[in-house]
Amino acid sequence: MPSTQPSKLLASLFQHVGDDERLSVLDIGPAMPETVNFLSHYRCKLFCADLFSELPIVAGEEGEPSISERLDSALAYPAHSRFDICLFWNIFNYLSTDAIAALLHKLRPNLHRRSMAHGFAMHNVNTAQGDHVYGVIDKESLAVRHRGKPLPGYAPHGQTQLKHQLGCFNFERTVLLSDSRLEFVLSSKL
Repeated sequence: MPSTQPSKLLASLFQHVGDDERLSVLDIGPAMPETVNFLSHYRCKLFCADLFSELPIVAGEEGEPSISERLDSALAYPAHSRFDICLFWNIFNYLSTDAIAALLHKLRPNLHRRSMAHGFAMHNVNTAQGDHVYGVIDKESLAVRHRGKPLPGYAPHGQTQLKHQLGCFNFERTVLLSDSRLEFVLSSKL
């Protein structure tokens, strides 16, 4: 059974979405029933690409897939897609600088000037790993489940470093949560 976590930022992703507008959402985590249920109230295309199941995303040895090739395989959404909302969750805590750059390079053609994103980062990079799976219950709350086992590749980035790495986004708002996580909302710089 998931626990519920309030969100002061999630609603801002949906504030400009009218009832008659189509919405395209990229969810970087597994398809969670809460998220599917919540988005079913919109005219929505949901693309789930569970990058967490691909961890660690690192450069392979010669003859093995590169980071870009691994991301291309994991992010198998139609090339012409334009995402209004990206749900990154806490994926950046598990990606190297090179993997973040490759992810944004892959994603950039699918963003537009009104694209928004949501996620979590660590306020203190020395904070212990907390493996969670997230889902959207409503505009003000998230479902949070504990993963069965720790994910590989945990190496969180500081907020300043993450701002630099996420160059195609502006940090609109951040909120420091009680467990030393930062919840953030991003807007496209395009």
